Amino acid sequence: MQIKQTDLAGLLLIEPQRFRDERGFFLESYQVERYRDSGILDTFVQDNHSRSMKGALRGLHFQVKHPQSQLLTVMRGRIFDVAVDLRQPSLTFGRWFGAELSEDGPRQIYMAPGFAHGFCVLSDFADLHYKVSRIYDHADEGGLLWNDPEIGIRWPIEAPIVSKRDGAYPRLRDLDRQRLPHVAAE
Repeated sequence: MQIKQTDLAGLLLIEPQRFRDERGFFLESYQVERYRDSGILDTFVQDNHSRSMKGALRGLHFQVKHPQSQLLTVMRGRIFDVAVDLRQPSLTFGRWFGAELSEDGPRQIYMAPGFAHGFCVLSDFADLHYKVSRIYDHADEGGLLWNDPEIGIRWPIEAPIVSKRDGAYPRLRDLDRQRLPHVAAE
């Protein structure tokens, strides 16, 4: 397993080891001891699976009072994945990181609690699997406008398909500070 630290503390790119032969491949997408040895100490309590079509953009989402860490795995397809640091005391507050993830690699991204997360689909469709450290609570969900000009995410698609909800989220400067994730920076 290869792990790369990004410029944002608590945000990791992960490439699990893959074993290939003429039949296909095998990989461990999660193994508690191996991930703990790598510094990912979370207890994951819920798994989610999403499928999105080409051009779909989802996000930027986060949980407010009960922020989740996430281990996202691209099972099929190719996406541009984005995390925005919303940890108020963080030195990188408001900064974003984006990376192309695919079934060919890197396949995973780990986000500590306190990041807003979003992605857009670059392939015909993409299947994503999320492990999260807190049970999802719709009433605790927050969001940030996907194209906030002050954050300046450089999405690789020009006319994304965005839900009404995601298109109506506030810009970071207009977001009530009480509606930011309640976590301490690393």
